[in-house]
Amino acid sequence: MYPKSRLAIIFTFAALIILIVQCQPQEKEKDYTEEETTFTTYCSGCHGGQMQAFVDRNWKFGNSKEELINTITNGNVEAGMPTFGASFTPEQIAGLADYIRYGIENVEAYKFQDVALESDTFKTAQFSFHLDTVFTGGEIPWGMDFFPDGAMIVTDRSGTIFHVGTDGKITEVSGGPQVLNDGQGGLLDVIIDPNYAENGWIYMSYSDFEPIEGERDPAGTAVDRMKLSDSLTIYDRETIFKAAPYSGTRHHYGSRLEFDNQGYLYVTVGDRGARDQNPQSLASHCGKVHRINPDGSIPESNPFIGQDSAVASIYSYGHRNPQGMDLNPETGKIWTHEHGPRGGDEINEISSGLNYGWPIISYGLNYNGTTFTNLLAKEGMEQPNLYWVPSIAPSGLAFVTGERYPGWKGHLLAGSLRFKYLNLCYLDGNQITKEERLMENIGRVRNVKMGPEDFIYVSVENPGYIFKLIPISD
Repeated sequence: MYPKSRLAIIFTFAALIILIVQCQPQEKEKDYTEEETTFTTYCSGCHGGQMQAFVDRNWKFGNSKEELINTITNGNVEAGMPTFGASFTPEQIAGLADYIRYGIENVEAYKFQDVALESDTFKTAQFSFHLDTVFTGGEIPWGMDFFPDGAMIVTDRSGTIFHVGTDGKITEVSGGPQVLNDGQGGLLDVIIDPNYAENGWIYMSYSDFEPIEGERDPAGTAVDRMKLSDSLTIYDRETIFKAAPYSGTRHHYGSRLEFDNQGYLYVTVGDRGARDQNPQSLASHCGKVHRINPDGSIPESNPFIGQDSAVASIYSYGHRNPQGMDLNPETGKIWTHEHGPRGGDEINEISSGLNYGWPIISYGLNYNGTTFTNLLAKEGMEQPNLYWVPSIAPSGLAFVTGERYPGWKGHLLAGSLRFKYLNLCYLDGNQITKEERLMENIGRVRNVKMGPEDFIYVSVENPGYIFKLIPISD
């Protein structure tokens, strides 16, 4: 037994400790309202509105507070990350780093929504539809197209190729190109030759690279054509297009593929992050829409063929990063959309030899809020059919065909990576008159395609799904 005096001392000391603890200022959850606004304004176009891109990611440059501060302050040119040191105060940068750290440590606080919604039924201005899941198992299903028998081929940015049979069976395809799955690169688009039944050709675009020992491998957009055996193995693969110059950057590859009614193959290529060098230079493949023959040769009617120092495959130029392209079935004209910087995403009807202005004219700003041009228009440069401010981060583009979707035929669908919806653009001739948001919060929409029997197919990413839109009959 302790003597009473010693017990009194112990109780007094314990009470003193409790009193000291109670008197200490209690740590409370920080109000991140200001940091959330900063993130939404400056960062969400690339990283998602709720920071999903930061969760379970491979932190190449570190995720400690000090490392985040360094990355935000100094950026990373090769990865396409701008510098914010001149735009934000040190206090703002530290607060943004804290906000990101809080986000990755407290995922539940952001109430992230999975791709699988509580309901798969959606109502539009004209009718309702539900979703039929036709593909799962990928990460970022970038490209999809359909064989004459109705089977589907899917390219995942990871480098994996999938075959989806008419019975729904999903099988990995072997023998595809080796890709640089880094940054925005990887296995990109796929398209089936219009004469596939006769020639068996399939075309894929991807981020190609040239290994250099001890150095960062230069990379660029390439296109291969190939055939597929009955055992789902690729053979007779050959490269028909390479977009020079290759560089160490890992963003703005493009890339979409499309055939026109004359059998020409169109290829979009991003500016590869070299904004002031590539898009306006006819000596560079980058920042362009190209037109080639299916074997990679150059059509004699291309606009810059025979012009000194000009790349003969160029069809149009002055583009930033086009990730959507489709043929207007009514006019036979190629349409594209492209990512702007912070604001200024565009939809364009493409014509031979024209300059679409990037970066001389733009409706956008640098990601860090600074300006790079004061011009919205200039003689000799085309105005977009539509531009988005703020940016929606468009990916995938398709004209609606057939009669399955009342009121949609002839109008244009574009996916939104940033806001996670499918955007319906109503056309009057070549003028976009209004827009309607479809399937809000469905996930980052990577592609949209018209498939067999005029059904619409939509792919979303992380996790990768492809949905078929089934109209609901009254």
